[in-house]
Amino acid sequence: MRRFSAIASALADTNRARMLMALRGGELCLCEIVALVALAPSTTSKHMSILRQAHLVEGRKQGRWMYYRLADDGAPTVVQQALEWLQDSLTGDARIARDVKRLKEIVRVNRPTGNEQGCIKGARARLPKTACTRRRR
Repeated sequence: MRRFSAIASALADTNRARMLMALRGGELCLCEIVALVALAPSTTSKHMSILRQAHLVEGRKQGRWMYYRLADDGAPTVVQQALEWLQDSLTGDARIARDVKRLKEIVRVNRPTGNEQGCIKGARARLPKTACTRRRR
């Protein structure tokens, strides 16, 4: 029952659904997700934590960067079914289509050399201006 509640709660938020749909294309750095959803890094991180607790995403830390990807094929069946349902339900949604287009631009700017490792030195400065890329004083 706990797993069901965790998954249902995780999927109940529009921003978390957008984040999951963005991860369909592969692993993303947290800063790329922040740039996509235009939320504060701490808010985005909390959303990703909720998705991790529901086992919908997996995360890894590399240096100071955090990377996320959808749960793999070894995830529990209920997790795989939830991800399939989400994708079936939101494929073709106008907001998701805009996110896909925007994410391509974010990744292009963030990984100009085709670097699949995600964030590169100085990439945050080249991302579209969002709460995460503005310089703090």
